[in-house]
Amino acid sequence: MRRMFATLRWTGLFALLSVFSTGAFSAEYVFRDLMANTLPPAKCADKADASANAEDAANIKKYAKVFCETQGYGWHVSEEKNAGKLACNECAADSGQGKYQCHLEDVVVTCKRLKPGSVGMFPGKG
Repeated sequence: MRRMFATLRWTGLFALLSVFSTGAFSAEYVFRDLMANTLPPAKCADKADASANAEDAANIKKYAKVFCETQGYGWHVSEEKNAGKLACNECAADSGQGKYQCHLEDVVVTCKRLKPGSVGMFPGKG
């Protein structure tokens, strides 16, 4: 009989600890929205090709990562909110007439990083 109560007591204690410990390890994040422009490519191309390259999903993803990494260590892309608007400039006369360089303006990206003090990270204690 004593053994059964001891088992019940340890089971109850384990259940109680598991209920209260679930929130202890949840990660908290700091979010920041950024607006920036992508860079035009070095080479000139036809307007259709230049605009397609500027609006390419891989290009936007690459620049979104760069935008977040400029904020410092630990910043990552959370969401690409707005791809921005297309801006094209005609190249100089020596590069050829009818050639363009296109880039995106006002690209909005949400960046995130772990909030200091959450998930065992304590500032000043390594």
